[in-house]
Amino acid sequence: MRQSPLSSVLGYVSIPLRRWIYRLLAVSVAALAVLPFANASDTKHDVLMETVHQFLYQETQALGDEVVINLRPPSPHLSVCTNPDPFLTNQNETPLGRVSVGVRCGTDSQQVRYLQAEVDVIGSYMVAAVDIERGRQITPDMLGEKTGNLSDLSSRAITQADDIVGKVARQPIARGMTIQSHFIQAPLLVERGQRVKVIAEGDSFRVSREGEALNNGAMGEEVRVRFGSREVMSARVVERGTLMVDF
Repeated sequence: MRQSPLSSVLGYVSIPLRRWIYRLLAVSVAALAVLPFANASDTKHDVLMETVHQFLYQETQALGDEVVINLRPPSPHLSVCTNPDPFLTNQNETPLGRVSVGVRCGTDSQQVRYLQAEVDVIGSYMVAAVDIERGRQITPDMLGEKTGNLSDLSSRAITQADDIVGKVARQPIARGMTIQSHFIQAPLLVERGQRVKVIAEGDSFRVSREGEALNNGAMGEEVRVRFGSREVMSARVVERGTLMVDF
């Protein structure tokens, strides 16, 4: 009986290995037989998946050097989502880790469905290069940089040195610790009980008067100021000891 090319090749391998190869081929053939049916059920959601994937990539590509997005496909029983318009269900958080993405469907965008995704971004983040004492103003030499999966960090972790330098430590920060937004604050330019100048400015006038600050304030923050014994108003900190009221 004439041997097939495969039988000729397998004749040179051991019987256990030959059996393993036959089993592997059988599984592969079975998978290929099922593949067209699986693809047929997924095809109608291809546009939706691609749109959401691209949306998440655009939202996260600036965060690091590498973005990995694992998007869970919708149920094959759902109808086609035409004109998909993705949006983040939580606008206040960076889309890292487990993310829920809403998608408006149809020309009137009245139909909304939700997809689940796992988003990993490999990028750099800031750590303390030295022990930083509470109340210390942070300089560039106090900072170090590490690289890792940003989704493993707290949502408050800071990735840019510019967002830290010049700020003041609100608590002791140990060397090597990831610096988070609530660890630092802008330096105070106005302190409670301080005599301050308040400027009121409009299109055709500019006046100023002195008062007493009733609370602390950093650049851009609102501070309540008392004039005399009864009059109190709020003004915005614009520089050390100076506030402004906008009209």
